[in-house]
Amino acid sequence: MISQIPKKTCPRPFLKWAGGKSRLIQQYQQYFPTNYQTYYEPFLGGGAVFFHLRPTKAILTDINTDLITTYRCVRDNVEELIELLQKHKNLHNREYYYEVRSDLQTTDIEKAARFIYLNKTCFNGLYRVNSQGKFNVPVGKYKNPGICQEDILKIASQELSLAEIKQADFTEVLKYAKTSDDFVFFDPPYCPVSQTSYFTAYSRYCFGETQQVQLRDVFIELAKCGVKVMLCNSDCEFTRNIYRNFNIQTITAARSINPNPKKRGNINEVLVTSY
Repeated sequence: MISQIPKKTCPRPFLKWAGGKSRLIQQYQQYFPTNYQTYYEPFLGGGAVFFHLRPTKAILTDINTDLITTYRCVRDNVEELIELLQKHKNLHNREYYYEVRSDLQTTDIEKAARFIYLNKTCFNGLYRVNSQGKFNVPVGKYKNPGICQEDILKIASQELSLAEIKQADFTEVLKYAKTSDDFVFFDPPYCPVSQTSYFTAYSRYCFGETQQVQLRDVFIELAKCGVKVMLCNSDCEFTRNIYRNFNIQTITAARSINPNPKKRGNINEVLVTSY
C-alpha cells in the first residue's frame, strides 16, 4: 500500500537524464495541445513532459529495457524498491559503486534499484553503455547524492498508476496513435551539431541520420492521420531541412553535459509541431 502524498506536491522525474526537459517545460508550455485524450511518449527517458502534463491516459515506451523495467517497478512496487534503495544509500562509496555496476542483478526490482542507484551516483547522471550493452559510466563526485528520494518516488508511482509502460521501438507508436484525440511527444537522441558532440549511446542501438529520417517519416504518417505531434531536436541544418514542412520554433536550452566546463552554456534547439 502506497502512503498518501499531499496533493500540493507536484510530480517530477525521479531520474537524472541527459537532455531531460524539466528546464524547458515553460518554453514548451504555449505549444502543448489543449485538447487530446491519450498521450504517447516513445522516447520516455526522464519523463519530464509526462510528469508535467499529468495525462489521465498515457502509453509510455522506450527501447531501453532497463529503463522500462525501472518505470514499471516504480509504478507497481515502489515500497519494496525504496527499501532496496535505502540499502544502496547506506552502503554507497566508490568501491561499492563499481561492485554494483559490475553486478547485473536478477529480479526486476533489484534491476530497478540498481538502475536508480547508478543513475544518482554516476558521473553527470549520464546513461551510456558499451557495445555489449553494459553500463560503463564512472562514479561521480557527489557529497550527498539523492539515492533514495522517497516522496518523489511515491508521487511518481501515483502518476504512473494508470499509464501503460512498454519496451518498444519508436515506430510502434504507429500501431496506437491514429486520430486527432492522440498527442505524441518525441524526444529522440539529438542530431549532432558538431563532430565532437555526437552522442547516441543511450542504449546499445545506434540512432544516426538513418534513424532520424525514419523518425521524420513516422512523424509524417502520424500527422496525416490528424495526430497531434510534437518533436524536439538540435537546431541544425539537417533537422530544419527534414522538418521544413512543419512548424518549427526555436528554444534556448542550457548545455550541461560536456567534459570541458567552458563549453557548457546556452544553445538553441528546435521544437517541431504538426499542428
